[in-house]
Amino acid sequence: MRAIMTEILQADPAGVTRAAELLREGKLVAFGTETVYGLGADATDADAVAAIFVAKGRPRFNPLICHYPSAEAAFRDVAADARAQAVARAFWPGPLTLILPRRPGCPVALLTGAGLDTLGVRVPDHPVAAMLLRQAGRPVAAPSANRSGHVSPTSAAHVLDGLDGRIDAVLDSGPCAVGVESTVLDLSGSQPVLLRPGGVTLEALEACLGPVQRGAPIGDEALRSPGLLASHYAPDLPVRLDAVSVAEDEALLAFGPPPPGARCVFQLSESGSTAEAAARLFEGLRWLDAEGARLGAVRIAAMPIPDTGLGAAIEDRLRRAAAPRGQIGGE
Repeated sequence: MRAIMTEILQADPAGVTRAAELLREGKLVAFGTETVYGLGADATDADAVAAIFVAKGRPRFNPLICHYPSAEAAFRDVAADARAQAVARAFWPGPLTLILPRRPGCPVALLTGAGLDTLGVRVPDHPVAAMLLRQAGRPVAAPSANRSGHVSPTSAAHVLDGLDGRIDAVLDSGPCAVGVESTVLDLSGSQPVLLRPGGVTLEALEACLGPVQRGAPIGDEALRSPGLLASHYAPDLPVRLDAVSVAEDEALLAFGPPPPGARCVFQLSESGSTAEAAARLFEGLRWLDAEGARLGAVRIAAMPIPDTGLGAAIEDRLRRAAAPRGQIGGE
């Protein structure tokens, strides 16, 4: 990727204002929370979210956690039942991420949630992060601000060790107080499920909610949280990979010039940009699923994606979408 000049911003009003301005422009800004430093982007901007995966060298499209300045702001984008309201009152702001169903019309880009109908949301307990989120005026997607597979950063220096020249700015918010990632609690089903231990203990959650199941539910094939290994959203129509031609009864997921004869086409990137394709991937799968079925298509033909940039991540997602339903699983 092209090297850029990474700004180092101080955690004062001018620095926070600059960081919020960059986020609204679709840029990447690392900022401190009480857990670890997050690599932030406008969660409603698919292109900005795709840039996170590029900067981190992230090989797969895991769901990203959306950060909000308040529970009220978060619950405008996700549906919060009485359980979610209760744990939000008890633990927000704080190191707890809730997995909840997206509301109809939710503005968060599909790529942010890896194409799922749920989102991970949290309200960080850090004054600088809270100020930044208020000024940004939109949800901020933020995985840990490190190269994929490396140790999570707890200081601005740690962020720069891995991402200097790959992101637009670091808002130096000082050392992180907790130092481990947030607890992830899935409340999208009937049973509360602890998907990832973190800054809020299981005992504290059970004191608030009653029994909490540990680990992903049996038979749940959706990856609802960062740090877990399973399949993501798959369309209802079967997917055929590496298509260089298209049949009359196929819808086409195109990358570059489509082959002749295609009736129902969603173009990922006419110019062949894997970053653009990543930003449009989940939208394309959903659109072809609906429009293809309406036109009588029996499958989706996906053109080849080069193994460069985000191409490997796109191919991984398409491979999972194409797998027979009984054979989709973890890595």
